[in-house]
Amino acid sequence: MTHRYRRRAVLTAAAASLAAPALAQAPWPTQPIRLIVPFGPGGSTDIIARLMAEPMGAFLGQPVVVENRAGGAATVGTGIAAMAAPDGYTLLFSTISGLAVGSTLYRDRIRWNADTSFAHIAIVFGTPYLLLVNPAFPARDMAGFLAEARRRAQGIEVASSGIGSVNHLIILRMAKLAGVPLLHVPYRGGAQAAMDTIAGTVPATIDSLTAASAHIRADRLRSLAISSAARVPGFDSIPTFRETGLDIVADGWAGICAPAGTPRPILERIAEAIRHAQAQKAVIERFEATATLPIRRFLDEAQAFVRAEVAAWAPLVIESGATPEG
Repeated sequence: MTHRYRRRAVLTAAAASLAAPALAQAPWPTQPIRLIVPFGPGGSTDIIARLMAEPMGAFLGQPVVVENRAGGAATVGTGIAAMAAPDGYTLLFSTISGLAVGSTLYRDRIRWNADTSFAHIAIVFGTPYLLLVNPAFPARDMAGFLAEARRRAQGIEVASSGIGSVNHLIILRMAKLAGVPLLHVPYRGGAQAAMDTIAGTVPATIDSLTAASAHIRADRLRSLAISSAARVPGFDSIPTFRETGLDIVADGWAGICAPAGTPRPILERIAEAIRHAQAQKAVIERFEATATLPIRRFLDEAQAFVRAEVAAWAPLVIESGATPEG
């Protein structure tokens, strides 16, 4: 190589080495960020996602825009996020239904992995589930509900947020443990299932405490049992499923994640925005009003949590006998 070409090669290499840090330090974000919620509007996941999106956007200097992509018990929206560019501009409000349950139930129909396809940034809240009935329903407690189910030849219709959701699994487990016929009625989100129960279109539903708390306080829905291990303060009159004789304990959770491969500095910045949102008075008060448990698991701890949840729920999903068809 001649002296001229050697010098040109050295200069080119030097320029590249200077450009690399400049590219790595490019400002982020410079455009709005979409936050995919894998359920329809109005459910517990959507409520908390919208509550946190505004303060997150204020912290980041760009709006965080909620986009509802319902279907497949949260697996549709989850899949859209998994296939997005890992640039920090697409986030997913991850859920127990989509990741811990749906990844097993829909395993032959999805192209993503709950662990390796995502960089989990935070787990932000937890909530138990309830068996809720229309106030006009004749049963006042679980014993009466089960007796009514046995009395009806076709059993009782119970709505859920979708096939493969935790709500769905609770219905299946109730039917199996009590030996009663229950007819699962899947919706594309818990909000519409709750509204149809209030309207009397269906007599009962399984919904989260986060979403249902206002309906319970307003006597629009009557709760017969809750899936927490112990009674919940503020809702002390609601017995646990175990107290009613049914061994059902399930705590839902949701968090925020990004497609795998998203740069670590961006993930850390989003984690800071989530911490900022969790500290806001409006967020704290809404969590308290809806009896929502704040959770603060971030980055590596969040990743390990999701991995453990998938492993814990897989045998339960298989044992339940649930299928993608219902």
